[in-house]
Amino acid sequence: MSQPLSPHQIEEALAGLPGWKVEADALVKSFKFNHFAEALSFIVRLGIECERHDHHPHLTNVWNKVELRFNTHDAGGKITAKDVKMAEAVEHFNWLKS
Repeated sequence: MSQPLSPHQIEEALAGLPGWKVEADALVKSFKFNHFAEALSFIVRLGIECERHDHHPHLTNVWNKVELRFNTHDAGGKITAKDVKMAEAVEHFNWLKS
């Protein structure tokens, strides 16, 4: 079972994750692309990365907007190091810079 991060650990992680915030026990970030096809290509790339890490976000997509929410189910729906690692992975391939 994964261990939830402390508020201090989450705060430290957010310092290296531009545009990410905490909402309802999840790491959250919204992305706005130029059009639907660009948003969809981001989602496809995200899916590949999530499969690699065996961790999957809650995501919503409406036209050119994508919102991601990472938390860990086996940690009681809290934020863990696994969520931070996924947010870092997203920032690695994200071509929109905050």
